[in-house]
Amino acid sequence: MDKAKVIIVGASHGGHESAIELLDKYDNVDVTIYEMGDFVSFMSCGMQLYLEDQVTDVNDVRNFRPEDITSKGGKIYNNHQVTAIDVDQKQVTVKDLKEGTEEQVAYDKLILSSGVTPKNLPVPGTDLENVYLMRGYDWATKIKAALTDDSIKNVAVVGSGYIGIEAAEVFAKKGKHVTLFDFIDRPLGNYLNPEMTEIIDKTLTDNGVQVEMSQSITSFKGDGKVASVETKKGSYPADLVIQAAGVQPNTEWLKGVVDLTDRGFINVDGYLRTNVPDVFAVGDAILPLSIPAGKPSPIALATTARREAQYVVNHIFEKKPTQIFKGVVGSSALHVFDEHFASTGVNEFTAERSNVEIVNSHYVDHIRPAYVPESEGNVRVDVDITFDPHTHIVLGGAVLSTCDLTAQGNVLALAVEHRLTLEDLAEADFFFQPGYDRQWSLINLAAQHALGYARF
Repeated sequence: MDKAKVIIVGASHGGHESAIELLDKYDNVDVTIYEMGDFVSFMSCGMQLYLEDQVTDVNDVRNFRPEDITSKGGKIYNNHQVTAIDVDQKQVTVKDLKEGTEEQVAYDKLILSSGVTPKNLPVPGTDLENVYLMRGYDWATKIKAALTDDSIKNVAVVGSGYIGIEAAEVFAKKGKHVTLFDFIDRPLGNYLNPEMTEIIDKTLTDNGVQVEMSQSITSFKGDGKVASVETKKGSYPADLVIQAAGVQPNTEWLKGVVDLTDRGFINVDGYLRTNVPDVFAVGDAILPLSIPAGKPSPIALATTARREAQYVVNHIFEKKPTQIFKGVVGSSALHVFDEHFASTGVNEFTAERSNVEIVNSHYVDHIRPAYVPESEGNVRVDVDITFDPHTHIVLGGAVLSTCDLTAQGNVLALAVEHRLTLEDLAEADFFFQPGYDRQWSLINLAAQHALGYARF
């Protein structure tokens, strides 16, 4: 029997997971990954660890090595770009970016994991020297060199999401003067509710970061090399600019063949199939079903891509899919200097964007019983629980503290995924040991607070 030929476009989380799962699950598959980048496969979410010298080597900051695929019988080609799909012939056009040659390659199944690319701001000056993006191997090495460049004293970071916050922290720790810009009104405002972003804002400021929110960038100025960031409110000196202001789906090449949204995301059905037979899509370039929102939403996370890939592989050869993709919650975590947080599901920002009715309850306490002083590590903790006001089903939440309590974010994530209610969390049976927690768990207490119980 001829092997089923599966082509995978893109070698990041979704592509890697697809290949590994295919090679492990099936004996009769011929698996090939085409990756347009030179390096396979840099893990951009590990960039801060690399920049702060907390990894073995830059070449180790990757999802996998090519030999992880080839040792199992798969094939992987970097510097190879898939540029077109011939639906009728079931072929893709592949361009060798080094040689400049093209070939047509047949497939039985095609998995698109084309991902996203970082966006240059649509303003003059992005072509100036020292205007960087923060994604991928090449940019990581350039940013690393900039950290120890004494000529770079003023660093402007545009974008206060995860990537921008990481960049701001790294350069501030190196003694650079950092200015953090965003057009929204709160740092991490897309990820956390106002009570928590107030803490983040103060933490950034206390650590020397100049926080400039509600700012619209009009241009970058300089004579060959960037010297300032211009906004509607003023001019700010900058020897280096890090652009971390969003991404765009890498789908331009799919126009006219695969159905796309007006923002360029690949349209998929409940089985992660495109409109083209035998063509599936996973990763950041699709809008997966958000369990808490109940509709497709942008959830660009490695965990999401890997779950999508696993699902596709499990059902890729079924003539009629036996199980719909259940969706994802969307959970993430980050530290901002001494503050650690984890968030899951929807918050006030994402709920409004998805037109989901929610109530958010914010609870403040200390992590251990009151008889343990703060000097002994009994620090403050903030807990958000976001829920449906009619059913009390938990739709999201977050935890924030100088103590690393991010594992509690996974408790909230499970609650969202399994549609637990406030009452479920209020009564959930968790452990108590005064060296770790309260007589009632922090999650118990936060849910009880949301329900209006007397404070314990």
